[in-house]
Amino acid sequence: QVQPVESGGGLVQAGGSLRLSCAASGRLFGAMGWFRQAPGKEREFVAAISWSIGITDYADSAKGRFTISRDNSRNTVYLQMNSLKPEDTAVYYCAAKPMNRQLPSASQHEYDYWGQGTQVTVSS
Repeated sequence: QVQPVESGGGLVQAGGSLRLSCAASGRLFGAMGWFRQAPGKEREFVAAISWSIGITDYADSAKGRFTISRDNSRNTVYLQMNSLKPEDTAVYYCAAKPMNRQLPSASQHEYDYWGQGTQVTVSS
């Protein structure tokens, strides 16, 4: 398979933490990103990282609370989410760019490969 595969979603109380994982096996990818879509809303950017040089980019809503990282040996990208809020409730998607696009970015159109998503629910 060539799509990223997410895991780690679930139900958590406000103020809690979750770590999402994205396994990127089957091919070599460029930058990896996390996006989310809440009910009735458009999908939005959360964070992204470059496989090769590790530079990152975050949405304002994620800065200071979420951390994106990668483990090249495991071909896995992580999204550590702390101080979760009910408004973080959404389906979280992992996305990947082709290998020749290493820079992280917020533009969904630059990501060619998408996972199926994992549900994150934050209760108040």
